[in-house]
Amino acid sequence: MVSLNPVRILKHEAEEEKAEVARLSSFVGAIAIGDLVKSTLGPKGMDKILVAHGRSAGQVEVTNDGATILKAIGVDNPAAKILVDMSKVQDDEVGDGTTSVTVLSAELLREAEKLVDQKIHPQVIVAGWRKATVIASKALLDASMDHSADPKAFEEDLLNIARTTLSSKILSQHKEYFAKLAVQAVLRLKGSGNLSAIQIIRKSGGSLEDSFLDEGFLLDKKVGQHQPKRIEDAQILIANTPMDTDKIKVFGSRVRVDSMAKIADLELAEKEKMKSKVDKIIKHKCNVFINRQLIYNYPEQLFADAGVMAIEHADFDGIERLALVTGGEIVSTFDNPDLVKLGHCKLIEEIMIGEDTLLRFSGVPLGEACTIIIRGATQQIIDEADRSLHDALCVLAATVRESRIIYGGGSAEMLMSVAVSAEAARTPGKEAVAMEAFARALQTLPTAIADNAGYDSAQLISELRAAHVRGSLYSGLDMDQGRVEDMRKLGITESYVVKRQVLLSASEAAEMILRVDDIIKAAPRKRTEDRGHC
Repeated sequence: MVSLNPVRILKHEAEEEKAEVARLSSFVGAIAIGDLVKSTLGPKGMDKILVAHGRSAGQVEVTNDGATILKAIGVDNPAAKILVDMSKVQDDEVGDGTTSVTVLSAELLREAEKLVDQKIHPQVIVAGWRKATVIASKALLDASMDHSADPKAFEEDLLNIARTTLSSKILSQHKEYFAKLAVQAVLRLKGSGNLSAIQIIRKSGGSLEDSFLDEGFLLDKKVGQHQPKRIEDAQILIANTPMDTDKIKVFGSRVRVDSMAKIADLELAEKEKMKSKVDKIIKHKCNVFINRQLIYNYPEQLFADAGVMAIEHADFDGIERLALVTGGEIVSTFDNPDLVKLGHCKLIEEIMIGEDTLLRFSGVPLGEACTIIIRGATQQIIDEADRSLHDALCVLAATVRESRIIYGGGSAEMLMSVAVSAEAARTPGKEAVAMEAFARALQTLPTAIADNAGYDSAQLISELRAAHVRGSLYSGLDMDQGRVEDMRKLGITESYVVKRQVLLSASEAAEMILRVDDIIKAAPRKRTEDRGHC
């Protein structure tokens, strides 16, 4: 009898996991990621401390933002990486729902694991999930409302969405204040959704309530020495040019001179080159010059003599936004003044925030431009407030573009779950089992919200499901009182776009992971090759 050894086709360092082992590895990785962020869900969710290693060792972040947590942790499991990428996409697309999408995807896979153990084929589960997604999407759309035709009602919707988004963040204690601030900023955009017109500046000191919205543009820079501190009717030349490359220097070479007079001649030649560049800039008839790079002492002195306000080292994000709001262009060469488009604003003046001096650009052509200044006791609080406000601004901008709203507090998830369960009861075959599993996964989101608040989730979820089955479509969880309430009374409103994206992204990612039956880890490339043999 001949015994055949299994044929190995992969290199020795390569690894392969097949069938059940591969599927189990995927499930375990994805479920672990879901469990990691599940405790941050909802208005009573907990925070995580992220401590950096390596270059930024010791740097601490305190956050409950799903995308921030998942970005910071290094994961090695391929399925976990898929969920991390999905939360990033959710953050980029709509700004919020990053935790929900991760938890829902992980719960779908937890349910899939049970079904696979019952010998239901992954493709059957996928088919059931696809049907369930269509039914859930339709139920969500049918329950959504659109008040965009009534500006007053729509503004109230936006305020409610901002309050709901901020209620699970660090700003929850001041959600009324920050909700108004975020809605004012987004309504200034006049429907364009161009969030780059809203600048956020973070300044330590004061309390969160000392944060405010400033109409116009603030630049966190100081004016040069002996230059005008206030300019009306500003003509702004925005540049990204090195002011030191005009020095006479040859890298790697040495200049020998036979007298001090020759050194003076060299310095004079350098000054002349710098002066000619400054003269070219002044010929543009600008009274404000803003450069991304450094402006050295001598050019600064020349600008002061010409009565020009010169601002150096404006970071690239700063001058990009400044060019947008003032209507100017960023230039690098100055030979054709007639081809350069200058920026304009009515007034540039210095203002004090805390102990710092900033420049305010008032009356800019882009009327929607504004700046939000966030104050706070520590850098960690300010960073988390910035992330929270960014989420709220993104959700509001998405709602302005697609104005449908849906009620929160677990209401939307239970609504979809009941619709999928009802359809599963009418569906013959094994797909119905997968649809039931999908419905159970949807229910885990309100369950997690209740658990994180310390309430009896089993009791609350059964009451909530019963209310929805009876036709009370707007029932949700009131986490202040720990009971089922009508979300319309409490004003707990969410953006339809966010909920739809959570549903679609989570089901797609879970489906992709479920279809995997083989994980191949490629052999690492050797850094040094043996060159002794041909």
